[in-house]
Amino acid sequence: MPDAEPTPWNKRTRQQPTDQDRKALQSSLLDRARDVRRHGWSEYRQVWTNGELAGIAYLLQDAAFLEELEEPEGSVLTRYAGELFGFHGARKDIQAGLVETQAWFAAARKALGPDKPAHPED
Repeated sequence: MPDAEPTPWNKRTRQQPTDQDRKALQSSLLDRARDVRRHGWSEYRQVWTNGELAGIAYLLQDAAFLEELEEPEGSVLTRYAGELFGFHGARKDIQAGLVETQAWFAAARKALGPDKPAHPED
């Protein structure tokens, strides 16, 4: 099967993610974050891209893992701004201090809920 043709730059800059796209991305990140909480990072290091790992680490507020990946929070937020809002929307959010992207991650953290210990104390 031949490789898919790359999307031309001018078309990529016009693409606008929908609310449904953002919900699907959040659902995927939440599922992966739950997997990491259950099993740790080792199973996924070779499976997920560094960008995916960084997004999940940011969602989980795992600063040590972000440092290990050599991914500053700003680069994670900038990358996800593009995924969330498209090229032009990301530029606006970057200029505004990535406020909308941070809010999206905050909402995802709320949906994820707190990490529960494996053996809660009575």
